[in-house]
Amino acid sequence: MSTAPDPGTDLARTLPGRFYHDPAIWAREQERLFGRLWVCVGRADQLDATGRYRTARVGDESVLMVRDAAGVLRAFLNVCRHRGAQLCPAAEGQTRTLQCRYHAWTYGLDGRLLRAPGLQDSATFDRGAFGLVRVALDTWEGLVWVNLAEDPPPLADQLIPQIADRLGDAARLAPYRIGTLAVGRTIEYEVRANWKVVVENFMECYHCAPMHPELVRLLPAFRSGATQEYGLGTRLTDDAEALTMSGRAPGPPFPGLAPGHERHYYGMVVRPNMLLNLLPDHVIVHTLTPLAPDRSRVTCDWLFAPEVVARPGFDPEDTVGLFDRVNRQDWDVCEWVQAGVRSRAFAAGGVYVGIERHIRGFNDWVLDQLGLSAESPAPDSPTPRA
Repeated sequence: MSTAPDPGTDLARTLPGRFYHDPAIWAREQERLFGRLWVCVGRADQLDATGRYRTARVGDESVLMVRDAAGVLRAFLNVCRHRGAQLCPAAEGQTRTLQCRYHAWTYGLDGRLLRAPGLQDSATFDRGAFGLVRVALDTWEGLVWVNLAEDPPPLADQLIPQIADRLGDAARLAPYRIGTLAVGRTIEYEVRANWKVVVENFMECYHCAPMHPELVRLLPAFRSGATQEYGLGTRLTDDAEALTMSGRAPGPPFPGLAPGHERHYYGMVVRPNMLLNLLPDHVIVHTLTPLAPDRSRVTCDWLFAPEVVARPGFDPEDTVGLFDRVNRQDWDVCEWVQAGVRSRAFAAGGVYVGIERHIRGFNDWVLDQLGLSAESPAPDSPTPRA
């Protein structure tokens, strides 16, 4: 007898439970989804000087991003070409060259092999064949994106249709000037939940009334559970200026906002790993990094107009405090879900009610990327690494 629920006319099925904890599915996601798509890895202003570098996990690789002497942002696999040692173990730093700690093979900021001790007089060693392995890198609105594929399509082909689908016209994003905004605060969260649980939670507000009292006070339409994810934004309450703890705005609204954007919140998922929150006077960017089948990292940046951040006594706490509280409430929910997805009660999955049905589109996109159906047997387990 099947344990799959009958979704009925107003319900849709979720993914089966194994999609949220199975190591084999996790490994397939790293290979076929995060290993082939453009993935957001942070902001370009974090690499603001020659020799500034950062590392990021992308799929099953460590990727090294660095700004070279010509000011060009470059990305490489974070691996020495000699014996495979990880080149830069730190998350970020400043350097003049990239030197392996193991045997001191040394690379330029452009990835060329400069020195290989003991081989400097070799007539047969081709130094040019042993440069760092390049990774495709591009920027969009001040954010850095990398792609592990051999010949990836343009970044815009992945992003612009998603923005247009959410806003009706991708040009409506321009007045937010995301690429020119300054960081007011960054908070990094560790969430004990599968990355898809985090995305699915962001996509619905069915939970907002019981879980987010501060949010629904300012965005009262959320009390109904409707996110308007694929329609209009959600309007601020009439007695608040902004989405802040006090309801006061941290600065003037961005000039040139499209009609209907002046007092509205727009939230959107930019697949595969960015959650974008547009407000009339600030922008919040969540960058999601899958760490394990049951663990994720979310880096949250609060962005303001540079002149607002430069004001004497600027304090973003009133703004940060509201969404930081919402974030932490959401991470609690996600961890509750993760605690249950292994249960036999969820083996066949659960259901989405009518105002959550759009999440099924995200599920189907994941399945398409993986080349699976919800009924597919589990893929072969990955070979354990020594």
